[in-house]
Amino acid sequence: GKGDYDGAFEYWSKAAGLGDAVAHYNLSCLYREGKGVEKDEKKELHHLEEAAIAGHPLARNNLGYLENKNGRIDRALKHYIIAAKLGVDVSSEAVKDCFKRGLASKEDFAAALRGHQAAVDATKSPQRDEAEAIRLYSPN
Repeated sequence: GKGDYDGAFEYWSKAAGLGDAVAHYNLSCLYREGKGVEKDEKKELHHLEEAAIAGHPLARNNLGYLENKNGRIDRALKHYIIAAKLGVDVSSEAVKDCFKRGLASKEDFAAALRGHQAAVDATKSPQRDEAEAIRLYSPN
């Protein structure tokens, strides 16, 4: 119910006021979905922009999606490239799609792919893989 979101909204609003990227992203989701607040694309966009500026990868991707939806492909592509370089798989696919449709240059496509792979590689480690395997295969 609405009460579930009131506390979260208050907490995230305070954190966003302190510049927290995740809080801004979470608020953008509430405004997009109309969870605990009125749906509001302007407020969604504001919080996405703040989160993206602070380095939130999914916020950057979602900005690309909104720009694309509003017919601003060039701006969408810039957001998708940045998000791909931050390791967002769906953004990498969006850049690939833009390239296939002749909307992205070969250079942009190649740079996004290289950046995406570097980001993915940087988040991999033997310890993390081992911990993930233990988590996935633990009997509880």
